Amino acid sequence: METKKLGTSILYGILTIFVLITISSLILSTVLRFSDVQENSIKLLVTIISFIALFVGGFVCGGKGQQKGWISGSLTGITYTLIIFLFQFLGYGNIFSGEQMVYHICYIATAMMGGVLGVNIMSDHTRKA
Repeated sequence: METKKLGTSILYGILTIFVLITISSLILSTVLRFSDVQENSIKLLVTIISFIALFVGGFVCGGKGQQKGWISGSLTGITYTLIIFLFQFLGYGNIFSGEQMVYHICYIATAMMGGVLGVNIMSDHTRKA
């Protein structure tokens, strides 16, 4: 896979992830602001939305790259994790906790699965029996 195509597909995947997370954050913050729902009660929902966003981002990346979905998906997940780590470290002076490390390893695996499916579903290749 050529580097330019891989980089472009990763960029599309990362942008997709951040758009989905931004939209869901706006919706959830509006719900929290204008209702009696507490943050603790939507913790699981936030986690599920995060995994869905990473999967869709990996799917978009794999669909754009059209080959080696596991590499492009995992690189998308790693790039996302690196951005979040840098934001947390440089912005707040904190490193990942053990729990966050587990989450981000699972995010990378989820983006990798999305990349594999993205290549297989969005690809032009047809198999002949």
